Amino acid sequence: MEQTISGVGVLDKSVAVLDAVAIADGPCTLADLVAATGLPKATAHRLAVALEVHGLLRRDQDGRFLLGVRLIGLGRAAADDWPLAEAARPALEALRDLTGESVQLYRRDGEHRVCVVSLESPHELRTIVPQGARLPLGLGSAGRILSGEAGAARWTDSVGERAPGVASVSAPVVVAGELVAAVGISGPLGRLGDHPGARHGEAVAAAAAEIAAAVGPR
Repeated sequence: MEQTISGVGVLDKSVAVLDAVAIADGPCTLADLVAATGLPKATAHRLAVALEVHGLLRRDQDGRFLLGVRLIGLGRAAADDWPLAEAARPALEALRDLTGESVQLYRRDGEHRVCVVSLESPHELRTIVPQGARLPLGLGSAGRILSGEAGAARWTDSVGERAPGVASVSAPVVVAGELVAAVGISGPLGRLGDHPGARHGEAVAAAAAEIAAAVGPR
């Protein structure tokens, strides 16, 4: 796993442990942490336990590590403090009402994307992306936009790419020529179909343009 180096060793290693848990498909054993970070077993254990004490990690009944509930509050605080989230909310709510699907706003953070705003679909069967969730770049329509893989496309879609049975459509939020975020909808494949962009691409692109206008220079 690629790591960002700040020069503060214990902090870099602790963040590597958090990242390993965040991008894992499920709860992490100590062996999983060692494999993902390359840290010695004793170091990985010491840091994981310390992060658990601070509520940044927690453990399931089998002793495996998961993200801690303290991160929920921190993620919400960070999102609430970011002007883009507030400016984007009216367009995101309108997009959810128009499409009937869950809506997310992502920004890039290093080699990941972070869900800044998440609005759930009113349907009983829906996709749920927790606000503050860190997901890999390159997977899913929003991930491909933020990684640059989608090029200059107005929108891009994905089917079963990040999670089986889930489809999505995303569009870039570009302000003053800079890609600042990606807005997208996601939902079950059975409802969105094999070509979700044909159905919702223009609506998602319009929402992205509305967000860009809301946060752009006056």
